[in-house]
Amino acid sequence: MLTFTQLKPHNYDVVVTLTLALTAEERTRSRHRFETTDGKAVFLHLPRGTVLHDGDILQDETNNSLIRITAKPELVMTAFAETPLLLLRAAYHLGNRHVPVEITPTYLRLSSDSVLRTMLEQLGLEVKEEILPFQPELGAYGQHHHAH
Repeated sequence: MLTFTQLKPHNYDVVVTLTLALTAEERTRSRHRFETTDGKAVFLHLPRGTVLHDGDILQDETNNSLIRITAKPELVMTAFAETPLLLLRAAYHLGNRHVPVEITPTYLRLSSDSVLRTMLEQLGLEVKEEILPFQPELGAYGQHHHAH
């Protein structure tokens, strides 16, 4: 089993040994055992509170192996609004519920939830379910070690 202990600065020219696809929730686990798609056991032992992002590269404790983290596609809802104000109102209501949300100028994306879907539709948004990588905002106090 490989144990990865540190986040490396983004350098896309490095040669990675493994790739590990993780959901948004899994990317918040700083100490956890995962398996790669080819069955290799990987243990993350990162500083508590570390949130991984698509494209992050981790180094193992022996400095011999590098692993690239990718955002694993998962069931999400994408909400579209006819006006920017309506999109802002929806973001406000989701924020009041402390829901992890991916925010862009044209849509909001969140984990699939029938109650939240009903709320968004009642606000006047179009909501569709998709299976896509989910990259929610970290919040005002989250780590922002690179731009998205």
